[in-house]
Formats: sequence, C-alpha cells, structure tokens
Amino acid sequence: MSVEHSTASPTTEELRGRIAQVLGRSRERTAGLTDCMDEADLVAQHSRLMSPLVWDLAHIGNQEELWLVRDVGGREPVRHDIDDLYDAFKHPRPDRPALPLLDPAEARGYVGAVRDKVLDVLDRSALAGRPLERDGFAFGMIAQHEQQHDETMLATHQLRSGRAVLDAPPPPAAPPGGPVADEVIVPGGDFVMGTSTEPWALDNERPAHRVSVPAFAIGAAPITNEQYLAFLADDGYHRPELWTERGWQHRVEADLTAPQFWERDTDGNWWRRVFGAMRPVAPRQPVVHVCWFEADAFARWAGRRLPTEAEWEKAARFDPSTGRSRRYPWGDGDPTPERANLGQRHLEPAEVGAYPAGVTPMGVHQLIGDVWEWTASGFEPYPGFTAFPYREYSEVFFGGDYRVLRGGSFGTDSVACRGTFRNWDHPIRRQIFAGFRLARDLTPAENSAGVGAR
Repeated sequence: MSVEHSTASPTTEELRGRIAQVLGRSRERTAGLTDCMDEADLVAQHSRLMSPLVWDLAHIGNQEELWLVRDVGGREPVRHDIDDLYDAFKHPRPDRPALPLLDPAEARGYVGAVRDKVLDVLDRSALAGRPLERDGFAFGMIAQHEQQHDETMLATHQLRSGRAVLDAPPPPAAPPGGPVADEVIVPGGDFVMGTSTEPWALDNERPAHRVSVPAFAIGAAPITNEQYLAFLADDGYHRPELWTERGWQHRVEADLTAPQFWERDTDGNWWRRVFGAMRPVAPRQPVVHVCWFEADAFARWAGRRLPTEAEWEKAARFDPSTGRSRRYPWGDGDPTPERANLGQRHLEPAEVGAYPAGVTPMGVHQLIGDVWEWTASGFEPYPGFTAFPYREYSEVFFGGDYRVLRGGSFGTDSVACRGTFRNWDHPIRRQIFAGFRLARDLTPAENSAGVGAR
C-alpha cells in the first residue's frame, strides 16, 4: 500500500522565521532582476509574449497588498487606485505597455511600502485559523507568486537584445565516471499522486489520490544538446511524418529550424545566446527552449514518447523499497545546492549527471531543476479538486490546449518547486526554460518476463 509522506509541523516562531526568509529571498531576487536595468529597459516591452518588467514589479506588490495587507492583515490599502492596472486577467500582455503604469521609481516605492506593512502583519499573525492563514499559506502563496514572476522576468532578460547584465557562476560539471544510463524501468502498480499534507501546495496539486500506472521505462536524464543535434543532423525539422498535423503546421508557420536562441556559424558550429552572451552549444547540458511540438517530434524520431504526468511524478516520488511517495526525488529533505540546479544560482542547465545527490532510488537524474520537462498530459484537475483561494489560479485554465510541465528549471526557486508542483503552458511556447525526457511502454517480452514488477 502506497502512502503519502507527512511533514513535521514547525512552531509558530519557526514558521514566522521561514516566511520572513522566503519573502526576503524573493524580494532580493526581484531587485536583482530590475536594478540591473536602466529605466528605458524597464518600461520597454522586449517581446509581445512578455510584460514590461516595470509591470511585473508593481504587479508583484499589488498581489502582495491584496492578499497580505488587506485580506490577512485587514489594513487600509496602500494604493487603492491601481488594482485594475495590475489585474493580469483584464489586460493581456501585449496591451500592458499602453497602460498608465507606475514608473520605475514609483513601482519601487510602492513595493517597498507594501513589504513594510506585510512584515508588520507577519509579526502579528497567529498563522492559524481560517485556511488562507493556516500554516502561513497566504504568505507562502505570495512568495511563490513573486518567484514565479521572477522566473518570467528572467525569461524576459533572455529575450531582450543588448549587452549582458546578469551574471552567475557556471553550473557544476558532471563527475567523471562515464555517462548516465539511458533509461530506468519504473515498476507498475499504484502510488499516491498529488498532496494533501504539503502546507504551501497550490490547489491544482491537491488532493492526494491513488493512481495506478503500468510499468514503463523513462529516460534516466533529460535529452541533451548532443542528442538533439543528432535530430537536427537527421533533418528532423523537415520530416512531416515526425510531427503531428498541428505541430507541422506550427513548425512551418513559425519557421522552426532549431531550438530558440540557437545559431549556426559559417563553419557549421552551433552557438546559443545565453542572456546576451553567445556560447558554444554544450553537448552534455539538457536542451532548453524547445516547445512541446518539438519535444514530441523528437520523441517520435527516437521511437519513444513523452511521459505522462502520472509517469513523471511516479518516477520522481515513488520509493520502491517502501511504496511511499516522497516530497522530492532524493527524499523528504528540502532542495540544496548539492541536490538540484534551482534558484538562479546559475544561468543555464548543468551537465547531465552533475547532481548525484539528487538521484532517485531507481537511478533517475535531475527530475528537479535544470529544465522544465514537457509531459504528454493536458492540464486537468485531480479528482476532488477544489479551487482555493481563487478560481483564476488554476480552474480557468483546465481543459484547454495546455500541456503540463514538471520539475522546475535553473530559474525556478525552491519555494515554487516540489515533486507535486504543476506548471502548464501552450504547446507552442519556447521562451520558457523547457526541455524534456523520453519514456516508452515495456515490450511484451519485458512484461512477460516480469520486468518492472513489484
């Protein structure tokens, strides 16, 4: 019988300290992504897919004011006149530059004033009572919201032209000892998917429920640039039989010929633009900036498929020795720099095999961090789903053409990344830090031999 992990409850003071730490870390990152830009860059729209950075900055403050200052704290508004401007559902991204937005100085002053009030609310909150406040959920939700926008702003930095303004040390290299195994067999049977115990899990991760998954094989690591180059060399972008009808139509209309930000020089060498700097494509790093249609075409070329969301989560959380679903691939402990490439510590994925401390008991690498991983699944609610605390976080997106991504990227903060965390986007999106790994059904011979049985 598979069961979900349980988490020990911290004291109120311990929880208050953790909240202050994650809020502070989020704000430090936001400042780093905006203070490095001049005013013209902050107010410019660097892509119609993205907001001006100054909109993201004030939107972060506005959400914090709405939920923590006004709702949890019951305080008077800091700015009651800007709620409409920073409502993401009222103003699509292409329209936001034309709005009468706060200028950079006003936006910084606003988010600072909001944060001062939030810290006072935190000092006075019992972090208990109604579900929104219990275990500091509202504070955790807002920290995740800010970090999600920080990752979006990081993607805007990647899309902008001009000199590089961000800096970080390179990711670790893989240790010597040869390549990671090609694939891992995950045993069939049921496991607990989702969570009912993670206090800051968002509504689409809930509730925990038992899912039966037949035995399958999954890639021991994400697909690398070297593997993707073989797809390019085999003319994968010009073979319609490898693409779905809709995928081929998009490939032609968008003129896709390689991952986004890749360029080929006159000598045939591939280069990748990384936040304003041109670097040779690193063969052992996971491929990044590919859309779902590209990932699906590669899988067909390789004679494989993308994993379902349930398969991905079982590979990431299931411990075959206990039958238990753990919080992370390595266990229940929080992410650390030794376990996963998260939090913008680096500005690119690490080589496959670079995080042996983050490997699952079955031998699957880098399921958390480095690149978001496309799955075969659409974005749908779990059985028993209840929207909380507002429908617009998840419910309004169910049932569209969205595809689920799992695992986080080098630009995802640990507060917004868990073994149960679900991301979603349109299958044409490439500006996100997304890659993929492959899966396959077991052959009849493997099934008859009991491979993967437990």
